Amino acid sequence: MEHISPRGTWKHREAPGFHGVLAVGAAGVKRGFVYDSRNNLQMRGLVVLLISKAAGPSTAELSFQHNMVSGIYSSQRSLAEITELIHTAFLVHRGIVNIGELKSCDGPLKDMQFGNKMAVLSGDFLLANACTSLAQLQNTKVVELISSAIGDLVQGIYYENSKTSENCLTDDIGISGWKEQVFLSHSALLAKSCQAAMELAKHSVEIQDMAFQYGKHMSMSHKLHSDLQPFVKESSSDTMAFSLNSAPAVLHQEFLGREAWIEQIREARGKGNKMDYKKLQEAIKAGKGVTSAIDLCRRHGNRALAALEHFPSSEARDALANIIYAMTRFP
Repeated sequence: MEHISPRGTWKHREAPGFHGVLAVGAAGVKRGFVYDSRNNLQMRGLVVLLISKAAGPSTAELSFQHNMVSGIYSSQRSLAEITELIHTAFLVHRGIVNIGELKSCDGPLKDMQFGNKMAVLSGDFLLANACTSLAQLQNTKVVELISSAIGDLVQGIYYENSKTSENCLTDDIGISGWKEQVFLSHSALLAKSCQAAMELAKHSVEIQDMAFQYGKHMSMSHKLHSDLQPFVKESSSDTMAFSLNSAPAVLHQEFLGREAWIEQIREARGKGNKMDYKKLQEAIKAGKGVTSAIDLCRRHGNRALAALEHFPSSEARDALANIIYAMTRFP
């Protein structure tokens, strides 16, 4: 197995000759999944398809609903679409504006209220379609898995929005609390969708668990990679704004102490209550938060690669491994 070294060096493997969706995975994974954080490239469904392809055909007798095309069962393709529908629905719901925080310069209040109503209705419509398609799979375990993932998403978003700390800028949580929140709001849907794809093909419990582990640790690694971008990007001349609840900031707070961290935030705010992100970024870089977050990203990447070792060697497995390699590479 190829583990990621502490210095981030490894032999990068390409996977040529993919058919259909696998071609998208090989060509687009490194360019889009990791680096283009401004666009929703709908990669969760692709990962579900790739891991379905990597697991191969089932030895169990399946019904006519499970006809296979290009090594992927039709029910697994439906599940990939359902996963994307759920993810998109929650993205739409997250676009709801807090009317109470609006200022007169933000625009007419009626427009904002109308936009909120449309966001709620659109998200609910997508979720309703996802639930209808989920029922059509006629697999109670899969329904249970995806339903619990929806519940996890709701709980994770609730945690994200229930700020109790000073001025709602940063939460008083350690990295273990951060991991729990990120699993609920980012990892649970993909992890359980990967497991559900294995259940649809009646693969063994061990393979189902390994698919879950890959989805979980890959998405955790991706979130860490995303959180680290403001601190490791070399091409950007301007300082990027970042969340004070991102992994480097949380780890920085753990090493520094809560009171000293709050004092650094106060100093960075300065006059006019405007945050000086460059000053705060430099303070975090000077500590251990960034290097610790990089190490954590690679640890999750290695655990995802370890899960992949339980799948037979194939181009699809190589594509899934390349996702991890791309996410754990830093300047």
